[in-house]
Amino acid sequence: MSRFYLTTPLYYVNARPHIGHAYTTIVADTLARWHRQRGEEVFLLTGTDEHGGKIAQAAAKAGLPPKAFADQTSETFKALWKKLGISYDHFIRTTDTAHERVVQQVLERLKPQLELGTYTFWYCVPCETSFGLNEVDSSKAVCPQCQRPITQVEEEDYFLPLEKHRSWLKEQIERNPDFVIRPASRRNEVLAMLEKELPDLCITRPKERVSWGIQVPFSPGHVTYVWFDALLNYVSALGWPDGEKFRLYWEETGAVHLVGKDIIRHHCLYWPIILHAAGIRPPRMVFAHGWWLVKGEKMSKSKGNIVEPEAVVSAYGLDPFRYFLLRDVPFGEDGVFSEEALVKRINADLANDLGNLVYRTLTMLEKHLGGRIPARSSAAGLTLAKDFYDTWQKMTNFLSAMLPSEALKALWELINKANQSVEIKAPWRLAKEGRREELEAFLYDLAEALRVVSLFLWPFLPTTAEAIWRQMGFQGLLSSERLPAALETPIPAGQMVRKEPPLFPRLE
Repeated sequence: MSRFYLTTPLYYVNARPHIGHAYTTIVADTLARWHRQRGEEVFLLTGTDEHGGKIAQAAAKAGLPPKAFADQTSETFKALWKKLGISYDHFIRTTDTAHERVVQQVLERLKPQLELGTYTFWYCVPCETSFGLNEVDSSKAVCPQCQRPITQVEEEDYFLPLEKHRSWLKEQIERNPDFVIRPASRRNEVLAMLEKELPDLCITRPKERVSWGIQVPFSPGHVTYVWFDALLNYVSALGWPDGEKFRLYWEETGAVHLVGKDIIRHHCLYWPIILHAAGIRPPRMVFAHGWWLVKGEKMSKSKGNIVEPEAVVSAYGLDPFRYFLLRDVPFGEDGVFSEEALVKRINADLANDLGNLVYRTLTMLEKHLGGRIPARSSAAGLTLAKDFYDTWQKMTNFLSAMLPSEALKALWELINKANQSVEIKAPWRLAKEGRREELEAFLYDLAEALRVVSLFLWPFLPTTAEAIWRQMGFQGLLSSERLPAALETPIPAGQMVRKEPPLFPRLE
């Protein structure tokens, strides 16, 4: 049995959800659905990061204990994922008892390698990230990641030495096919980081400065640094060290992490070294995608340009939102979000192409054949069937490479070919001329194309695909179909279609 373990980053529980959060998770959901459709066992992990000084401050401002505040605000992401149709297998919270226990076990395992020392560093509270003195221009004192003001801190903490692992990590990235960083541009960024000596990684915080965190088991005066804590969710969710899921999905299968490009340092430098130091194999792949920009700028609270997924879904619908995010930008590159671009995609691809194919096919079946699927015929028809396996192979190759936008392009080639065939074959002329056998053969092939399109579409736009499946007269759920076997199960002759209003009305 093939397996697939896919993770999103943990989303900071005090964050205001935006389309960047939705993007990563919708891509993960699409890939998970595609692997399930292929008959694989899938474990899709997402969740919330709930420790750190920011949470304690926000909780105090809200008049709540930190845990109560986290309980309340984590529900925001759960509710959003439900609205976006995210089919996760586990939603982890870093305040889960099982996760906290794993963090402490890893700390105990690393204890002989840790060093206690005084640490002077630059610290960005919004990013919960520390930087060495040589990584920040002291004359500006702004965060290299978010460009907000940062402060210089001096404290006594525990450190994990990174430098002694630098050559190992460099070799892993360059030569080990089981640890891949994609796209190539991110891999090159990480290798460039490894050309310089790596500073020690601070993995604790003094309780007198940051009290809300996982207790360090061998030091009463320290809690765990939030980034060290959060990264361990990928193995704690599987029951490390001896859980069956850990063996199946981490040791045998290998994890695929989807992250934003702004956290590759944490996932491609710190994380594999933490694992190596603890005697755990690295993940199989880290794919660091780009940002969604608004008017050319990255979204941020300070700029007031946050795009909220719920608002977009309420205005335009879930599947149009999913389609735009998945189709408009190659995964890995930056994209620009605008309502104008979204409306253009809805009208051109969903209303004109897909919606038109569905509506006109069902209309012709109703008008010429009383809504009944004709028997399969050897008469000259559309012969689109020869394109089904070709499209499937293209989509398989693209989705295996984490390129959902290219997979959708391949699917739309089939959709457009089906639409073009209607103009070329002119079924209305076949009906007028009494060429019944040819008309039935054509409409059968067109119905088959629509059946296959719904199968291929389901991982991306599950609600729309199920609606097409239902209108084609199928009783069961499309989600139960498995590819490529389903390609060999043609639509039954005599099945009655049930046409509904157009899927995607054009927008002005």
